[in-house]
Amino acid sequence: MIFNVLTLYPELIDEYAKTGVVGRGVKSGILSINSVNIRDYTLNKHGCVDDYPYGGGAGMIMMAQPVYDCITAVRQNKDIPVIFFSPKGRPFTTSIAKEYIKYSETILLCGHFEGIDQRALDLCVTDELSMGDYILTGGHLAAMCFIDAVSRYIPGVLGNEESYADESFENGLLEHAQYTRPYEFMGLKVPDILLSGNHAKIQQYKYEQSLAETKKRRPDLFDSAFSKQD
Repeated sequence: MIFNVLTLYPELIDEYAKTGVVGRGVKSGILSINSVNIRDYTLNKHGCVDDYPYGGGAGMIMMAQPVYDCITAVRQNKDIPVIFFSPKGRPFTTSIAKEYIKYSETILLCGHFEGIDQRALDLCVTDELSMGDYILTGGHLAAMCFIDAVSRYIPGVLGNEESYADESFENGLLEHAQYTRPYEFMGLKVPDILLSGNHAKIQQYKYEQSLAETKKRRPDLFDSAFSKQD
């Protein structure tokens, strides 16, 4: 899968593409992460990509021209989804991450300053996503989160697709607590059921713990999970 990241900070994306699970996916050829500097497409003689907002207000706005031309150059008339990261977008979730594994290529538009001229967004963007009810200093951070979440579902990236099967949100619930050696640490012991060897009881225990964690920490998810079963 190809991720084209349009940003003012391509060097951050380039470094990210070398690290961890995503880095291994790139090295193996399963993933391709292309960073594109939006500044390369400005027609401004001073190399500027932003200007003061019409109507007044704090901060600067990224101009429509460099953003539009950058997207157009990368897209090359191909039918590629263009995702813009914004607090106004639909909340990004596991289910949305899974939606995007059907595409062989995506364009990730990263804003900066106080935003992007709406005309560029109206002309080019196919989806607007939010990483949560908070503000980031730039969309490049959201783009890395998006790539990370989507890549995990692309066959071969994790190596073992079963590794995400029991994780939080996969079944609408939060993940149960996890333990490893030693059996006892600072007076705290591993629950004996996990050492019993009874796989049926262990799975039941994990499910019950998952329910308890979700009800305690995310009652909204708990209610949603059971409303879907009704």
